[in-house]
Amino acid sequence: MSKGSVLHAHQPKIARLYRLQWEEAQQAHVLLFPEGLVKLNASAGEILRRCDGVRTTAEIIAELEIAFAAKNLAPDVDAFLEQAVAKGWVES
Repeated sequence: MSKGSVLHAHQPKIARLYRLQWEEAQQAHVLLFPEGLVKLNASAGEILRRCDGVRTTAEIIAELEIAFAAKNLAPDVDAFLEQAVAKGWVES
């Protein structure tokens, strides 16, 4: 089994110390945490708002590909989620 297929079975969720919300003033999703906030670009916001601990990474990718009429988003989503896990934003 390849690394990507293993990761696609994970059910990522926002880490306990963070809260994802839409910030109207910034016109962007933000991650709030005790020391501040992270303003997310549109792609990051769309990925993270689907990280609910229920959907698998594969389901998130499929939803994004349908929502944005795009194909082959897996490498970009995988790379982002790997960074988000490394930063502590997401648990898988």
